[in-house]
Amino acid sequence: MRICVRSFAKINLGLRIGALRDDGFHELRTVYQTIALHDIIRVQVVRGSGIEIRCDDPQVPTDASNTCYRIVERAMAALQARGRVVIEIEKRLPVQGGLGGASSNAVATMLALERALKKELAGPEKFRIAAEIGSDLPLFLIGGTVLGVGHGEEVYPLPDLPEMPCVVATPEIGISTPQAFRDWDERCSAGIPARVRAGTVRPRASRAKLTASSPSDRMMGVGVAISAWLNPPNNAKFKKHLSGVSAVGRGRAESPLLDLDRTGIENDFEQVVFPQYPELREVKRVLERGGAFYASLSGSGSAIYGLFATRAMAAKAAAKLRETGVEAQVSSTLTRRHCWKEDF
Repeated sequence: MRICVRSFAKINLGLRIGALRDDGFHELRTVYQTIALHDIIRVQVVRGSGIEIRCDDPQVPTDASNTCYRIVERAMAALQARGRVVIEIEKRLPVQGGLGGASSNAVATMLALERALKKELAGPEKFRIAAEIGSDLPLFLIGGTVLGVGHGEEVYPLPDLPEMPCVVATPEIGISTPQAFRDWDERCSAGIPARVRAGTVRPRASRAKLTASSPSDRMMGVGVAISAWLNPPNNAKFKKHLSGVSAVGRGRAESPLLDLDRTGIENDFEQVVFPQYPELREVKRVLERGGAFYASLSGSGSAIYGLFATRAMAAKAAAKLRETGVEAQVSSTLTRRHCWKEDF
C-alpha cells in the first residue's frame, strides 16, 4: 500500500547564534513555526531490498546523501523490517530556501514508513533518529510553535500561535547553511558587533571583540526576549509559573498581532546574508511596507516571510513582490492540531 503524507515547511521566528561548541555545532536559540506550504511524500514497501528515491526536481539527490534515504536506513533497522522502500518526493518547496524542506521530507518519510509497515517506533527512538540526521528534523515531530535550543535539535512545544496569514517569498538564490555559519564566524573574528543590524549601523573600527557580552550572555538575552514575548504584561509576573501555559495561551490568542520586533527577536543570519545579497533585504522591506507586522529571513535563507493581519493584506504584498520578479505565495501559520490532521 502506498502512503501519502504532506511535508510541511517551517519558518524561524528569530534565530540567535551562540558560541561554537566542542562538537562542531553552534549553540542556537530559535522559535520554529510550521506553515501550510508543503511537499508531498509517497512511500510504499515492496518485495526486495534497498531504498529507491524518485523526484522530478534535479536539485534533489536520489542517492544515499538524501535525508529521506538516511532516515529510512535507520528506521528500517530499528523496526527490524525488510523490503524495498520506494519514496516519491513531489517537490513544491525550494531547495536551500531556509524552509526546512529536506528535513521535513525526512520526517514525513519516516512517519509514512511506519504506516506502510504497520509498525511504530517509540517516541524517544523517533526523536533520536531524527536528531542523528539533522538539527531541525525533530521540530517536525512536534509541529506548531516550537522552541529550539542546543544546536536546534533539542525541541520543546510552545503554546501555539493563532493561525495567521503569511507571505513566503522565495527568490531564486541558493544559500548554503554551512557557508552562512562560516561567514558568521568570520564576522565574529573580524570584531563586528553582533548587535549591529546588517546595513543599518556602521561598527566602530576600534572594537576588537564581537560584542561586549559573552556568547552565553547573548543566549540569555534571547531567552529573556522570548519570555517577554510569550508572557504578555497581563499575565501578572508569571503568577502560575510552570503551570501557567494555558494563561499564556489565552494572552497570545487575545493579541494575535504580536510585536516580535519590539522584543528584540531577530535572525542573526540576516547580518551575514543581507550584505552579500542586498536584494533579499529589499524583499523584507517590501513586506514591511506592505503591512507585515513582522518580517524576517527564515533560517539562513533565502526564503523571507512576512506575517500579516489579514489575508487581503498578504495577497496584496505577494502581488507586489511578483511584480518585481520575486516568487511569493500566500500561506498561513499552522497550529499543532492542524499539522497532524490526516486528510490524505
